[in-house]
Amino acid sequence: MLKQILSKLPRKSLKPESADLTSPESQSTQRSNGSSTGSRAKSNGPKRTSSAVFPASVVAGIEPLVPFKDVSSAERMNLFVRKVSLCCVTFDFTDPTKNTLEKDVKRQTLLELVDFVASGSMKFSEPAILAMCRMSAVNLFRVFPPNYRSNSISMSENDDNDEPVFDPAWPHLQIVYDLLLRFITSTCLDAKVAKKYIDHSFILRLLDLFDSEDPRERDCLKTILHKVYGKFMVHRPFIRKSISNIFYRFVFETEKHNGIAELLEIFGSIISGFALPLKEEHKIFLWRVLIPLHKPKSLGIYFQQLSYCVTQFMEKEPKLASIVIKGILKYWPITNSQKELMFLGELEEILEAINMVEFQKVMVPLFWRIGCCISSFHFQVAERALFLWNNDQIVNLIAHNRHAILPIIFPALEKNAHSHWNQAVLNLTLNVRKLFSEMDEALFLSCLAQFKDSEEKLSLVAEKRKVAWQQLENAASLKPITGNTAVLVTPFATSIIC
Repeated sequence: MLKQILSKLPRKSLKPESADLTSPESQSTQRSNGSSTGSRAKSNGPKRTSSAVFPASVVAGIEPLVPFKDVSSAERMNLFVRKVSLCCVTFDFTDPTKNTLEKDVKRQTLLELVDFVASGSMKFSEPAILAMCRMSAVNLFRVFPPNYRSNSISMSENDDNDEPVFDPAWPHLQIVYDLLLRFITSTCLDAKVAKKYIDHSFILRLLDLFDSEDPRERDCLKTILHKVYGKFMVHRPFIRKSISNIFYRFVFETEKHNGIAELLEIFGSIISGFALPLKEEHKIFLWRVLIPLHKPKSLGIYFQQLSYCVTQFMEKEPKLASIVIKGILKYWPITNSQKELMFLGELEEILEAINMVEFQKVMVPLFWRIGCCISSFHFQVAERALFLWNNDQIVNLIAHNRHAILPIIFPALEKNAHSHWNQAVLNLTLNVRKLFSEMDEALFLSCLAQFKDSEEKLSLVAEKRKVAWQQLENAASLKPITGNTAVLVTPFATSIIC
């Protein structure tokens, strides 16, 4: 009878995770960990967890668990889950003196997990996949505070000289990223099971981290997202759409984001894998995303990756070259000479690969813009535009269409030859004039005659305008000043150039 009564009494759990059996040391660890987490929240902004998708686990204390080699094969996966759960405890890495023992235990545990995953000895169970995703979310996913974002990409052209900001927790984060990368690329991971946990929410939180100022973290994220795109085919359209949304927000709203170059680098490899013929959604991405990315002032930070993506599209479908050139002309910088130099360099790459039919569609507006660059007072812009004639492929395109092109750029060449202040630009202009003269002397002389006629007409118009103003001034000077009559501006004053 007594045994039956005692059997009905509630028993205390003997599991090490139970809060009832937590030792005083473990409780003090929890308190110090809680205070450090609170201090981190105050210093680095609020920590956004993924509790809506991955329930947060509570680990009472952090003590080293037995090594994998000391347990049987049947128990290793359970030990893996326990070790991963132990790593869900977070610490404040801004203060290296806090929780040093616990941090070292967690670091050693993470390294053990990296070696275990790399060994590929066992297929991961569903609880193990859940635990890994939860641990990654707890350790990696966070929101950068507003003051962090306000110091993001500056709008000046000299951002390349800015020193990068390094996260003090990087030695810890690097191991977590390495573990996640090895886990995703492991042959022991079943993508059909893992896609339930590495889902849209997980991918969005991963993309949010690309705004980190630490270039090492962005580089790890780039590799991981690329592997996720390759392994989980069901998520590919969502990943492309989500990255496009980041680009839209950057171009049309904020113009502030630290990971544009890395995201474009990922897209460069994605574009190279597009099947032919290109889908309409991919062409829309080129026109609505890649072309407008030429607009922000911070173009120089990601220009190389953007140019590569555009080139990949044209290699896939050459007839897109004319569309790209029209887009570049649409966003051509008027007052930013450094961006003009980048645009001219990209144009040269496009013209090297363009065919004759597509070139003829855009040659008139294209060489009107090049003519403006030739006559630019910024000597580097004028020089870069004239360097186009050093490219044999471009000269060949011009030679076949010289009757349409030479009349457009001849005024700029002629004005440079007579009045440009820079000697290098002057010499290049004379070389281009000589090239056209040898290419088609009759056409050259015809353009020269037209230029002289137009200059004479402009001189006559200017002279007539000057005479008309003189007559108006003389007529006004004969009238007396009465009441509210406007005061006459003297001819001497009108001759002052502001």
